[in-house]
Amino acid sequence: MIDQTHVEALYDCDVIDNKGEKIGSVKRVWLEDGTGKPMWAEVHTGLFGMKEHFVPIQQGQVAGGAITVPVSKEQVKDSPSMNTSDDHMSDTEQEALYRHYGMIPQAKTGDHDRLDGKQAAGQRGRQATGQQATGQRATGQHAQREAGDAAEVTLSEEKLDVGTRQVESGRVRLVKHTVTEQRNITVPVTHEEVRVVREPVQGDAARTGKAFADEQAEMTLHREEPVVQKRTEATERVRLEKDAVTEQKDIKGEVRKERVEVERDDEPRSRR
Repeated sequence: MIDQTHVEALYDCDVIDNKGEKIGSVKRVWLEDGTGKPMWAEVHTGLFGMKEHFVPIQQGQVAGGAITVPVSKEQVKDSPSMNTSDDHMSDTEQEALYRHYGMIPQAKTGDHDRLDGKQAAGQRGRQATGQQATGQRATGQHAQREAGDAAEVTLSEEKLDVGTRQVESGRVRLVKHTVTEQRNITVPVTHEEVRVVREPVQGDAARTGKAFADEQAEMTLHREEPVVQKRTEATERVRLEKDAVTEQKDIKGEVRKERVEVERDDEPRSRR
């Protein structure tokens, strides 16, 4: 419930209806004469905030720079217009607002009661004292809101928002070094060998040689030897490339959530 301690934070607050829709922003706060309790908020509505409507705020809830009221946006748009040029609201104007929102004032307290249908007609005879406007600001938080015979609490729970971030997992490098190894290669080589050929002398050839004289004949023999030479040539290229591999990982985390229990004071609790 909103009281004088919240008035400082109400000015320029967003006004939210009972369905969570924004109605507008608070321009002025109207207080009850005598008690100074905040009763109505003069709210700017419309696309450019040019329209003004009165919204009951005593049963509202202030949180996070906004005030939530137990009426709908449609009710506010259809509310009667007020002539408040002298910063004062007459009893007739108040009664018109109470009738529109289905409320009655409790005498000299400024409290609002919700009315249902025919019940409202017999109880609207009560009147509230006059009300004045103030331009003070407002803030504050309430965990529970009561509107007439309804009470509610807001439950919250934590959710896990899981994302990814890139971290360094390791490094891979290519290092080239020289090793020596033994190779065995078979190479064919050729060499010359001497062969003695004997054949009979015939005809005139028999008279060409010198008989009983020392002679010699000579022949040069050849052979092949393996010759080893080294040459350098490129055999292959080696490089490193990266591939992105996606895998599934299970993430565990603890979250908190709120639960609500109903306790009754009019009945004894049973034990198991």
